[in-house]
Amino acid sequence: MTAAYTKFFINGQWVEPTNRQTLDVINPATEESFARISLGTASDIDAAAKSARAAFDSWSQSSVEERKAVISNIIAGLKARGDEMASAISQEMGAPMSLAKTAQLGSGMGHFAAILGILDNFNFEETRGSTKIVKEAAGVCGFITPWNWPLNQIACKVAPAIAAGCTIVLKPSEIAPISGYILAEIIAESGLPAGVFNLVNGDGPTVGAAISSHPEIDLVSFTGSTRAGREVAKAASDGIKRVTQELGGKSANIILEDVEDFTKAVAGGVLGCFGNSGQSCNAPTRMLVPKSKMAETIEIAKAAASKAVVGDPNAETTRLGPVVSKLQFDKITALIERGIEEGAELIVGGPGRPEGIETGYFIQPTIFANVTNDMNIAREEVFGPVLSILAYDDDGDAVAIANDTDYGLSGYVSGEISHAQKIARQIRTGMVHINGAGPDFAAPFGGYKQSGNGREWGLEGFEEYLETKSMMGAA
Repeated sequence: MTAAYTKFFINGQWVEPTNRQTLDVINPATEESFARISLGTASDIDAAAKSARAAFDSWSQSSVEERKAVISNIIAGLKARGDEMASAISQEMGAPMSLAKTAQLGSGMGHFAAILGILDNFNFEETRGSTKIVKEAAGVCGFITPWNWPLNQIACKVAPAIAAGCTIVLKPSEIAPISGYILAEIIAESGLPAGVFNLVNGDGPTVGAAISSHPEIDLVSFTGSTRAGREVAKAASDGIKRVTQELGGKSANIILEDVEDFTKAVAGGVLGCFGNSGQSCNAPTRMLVPKSKMAETIEIAKAAASKAVVGDPNAETTRLGPVVSKLQFDKITALIERGIEEGAELIVGGPGRPEGIETGYFIQPTIFANVTNDMNIAREEVFGPVLSILAYDDDGDAVAIANDTDYGLSGYVSGEISHAQKIARQIRTGMVHINGAGPDFAAPFGGYKQSGNGREWGLEGFEEYLETKSMMGAA
């Protein structure tokens, strides 16, 4: 049975869209529709943006305690509906339930929890001589979010915006919109005043473009591909809007000669690349190893890949579900075939579904060895479970290969700690994970170069939603 999620949340009410065009939401594991959403228009965005503008004057002057109370209620709602949320994420983008219940749900809740700590310690005013420096809400925010970490990417925008006193117009990905719809239902019961949060579903060329260009929207935050990010920035430019973007990545994972446990570092890098079926912008997709250790790396990587069980997202043993859509399946398959044509050594996987799987957008976990950095698979963001292993001669060569990319989102270095930190400082990325360190909700998330601008997460992510006012003579 296909569930209907066809209303939009505007000005505190669930309302009918301005037209009746709908879109089926496909479960990528079954290739069947499990839900239906409405596709919004520029008129729906206009109503949402005007609602957010009308609510801004009041909400921007709300107290920190009011904001904290709302955020605490949202966290409680996520806890109460956690199983439902995890199930929605699994169905809409294919995450194994084990991942949906932990990292996918947990990361979304984590951003709301982290922002409470920031509000406890943040000073919205300071005095410099006779001037009072005031931090205040940036305005009406338009959010365009992706399908790969659907709740996480909404939460890391919505939580700091609410905390800063901003108002919101959200367009979740039309590919994975149900988690966003459930969050909107939770927010509707949180005590947040009408108009502060608005949700309109739709596609990028229609609803996303309307958000980017709308005159009542002051700030646009977009997460997605670098190609789409360019279009968002162009559409926003006439309004001189603040634009923050978290875009693509092709992160290098440098494993140094002096790493304490080479086997653990290689195996961890393989599984890190394959996590979320390779659908993470910060995935360590280029593994760089000393040239003398390539043969050893290949054997370790093969063994690690055998643990990446692909299958039914509801099965307890599954580590990798499908990729999100036929479009992604076809793109990833074409890139794997291109890697073979370019002469990379295929050591695991290849094009086509895993053996025994006939239905669903499942990709074989794939590893190429002896890749060179001019190959397509080393330069394009594959966004699937595909790892490229490259050899380097020395530290300088490793850094040069790592930085030889259009992207600059994340990086990974494993080795003796002082040595690893020295290498990390030379990598031109917004983040570097040292010796397997995981994500940190208190640390800013974002990239250099074509991986975007601005930051999310932590204090820096919160400050993206604030303006600075100087009140001379006020102190």
